[in-house]
Amino acid sequence: MFYPQPARHTRFRQTRVLIVGCGDVGSRAAGLLLPRCRVLALTSQRDKVAVWRQAGIVPLLGNLDHPATLARLAGLATRVLHLAPPPGHGATDPRTTRLLAALARRGGVKSFVYGSTTGVYGDAQGALFDETRAVAPATDRGRRRVDAEARVRWWGRRQALQAGTRASILRIPGIYALDREGGDPRERVRKGSPVLKPDDDVYTNHIHADDLARACLAALWRGRPGRVVHACDDTDMHMGDYFDWVADYFGLPRPPRMSRTEAAAALSPMQLSFMSESRRLKNDRLKQELRLRLRYPSIQNGLS
Repeated sequence: MFYPQPARHTRFRQTRVLIVGCGDVGSRAAGLLLPRCRVLALTSQRDKVAVWRQAGIVPLLGNLDHPATLARLAGLATRVLHLAPPPGHGATDPRTTRLLAALARRGGVKSFVYGSTTGVYGDAQGALFDETRAVAPATDRGRRRVDAEARVRWWGRRQALQAGTRASILRIPGIYALDREGGDPRERVRKGSPVLKPDDDVYTNHIHADDLARACLAALWRGRPGRVVHACDDTDMHMGDYFDWVADYFGLPRPPRMSRTEAAAALSPMQLSFMSESRRLKNDRLKQELRLRLRYPSIQNGLS
């Protein structure tokens, strides 16, 4: 990993890191930071307070939909990891706007990392590309992320001039892990959820939840100002081949195949949207700039 040399250990241990959106990946990141850092997590759920305290995380009650509850965040931490999703409607992300406004009141943030999505690219028709490709979101879900990224960049430029802040963005694909709720691919295979026939199939991208947590930490210490990084592994597979491999490896029936026309008639718009975008992502910046060595470079490694 990227941990400092022993001579700097004391200073690292005293660093305050705020995690906004401390779900599965945020909790994994917190586990890597403790006890070297003092980890704080924003939550609107009171039932999380006791659980996080027991884990050594300092819980902060607040809600990104209510600006008044965010005032205490000002000047609280020097490094901030923002993994909270935008609202479920509209084409903008007011939650990120409110968070950035709260953090700017006193400054002092050395690094800020925003967890975005590779959905900002829309359909690339299977093209292989790096982070310089222009965004072209095809859904409001993607447009909300593009809006949040723009706000983070603008805020980062302003804070860089005032306080030397480094604000960077991780574009994240599908997150998986056998111990991740909603991220175990066996669940989809067991349900018999269909995939597209080979002629209609799309490329899909992945990252193991543990590697993503490590990428978040690497970005907090090594992310460049205004930089976008693809937080993905090396897997280069069509979606159908991916779920076929999962089925074969775990001794499950392969998922049924259907044409795109059949899928349009049988699946929900949400399910269909994930089968309508095909892209392959380069992750050179992840490895070279953030110096992250993937523990699970392929889904075969991550699920074996």
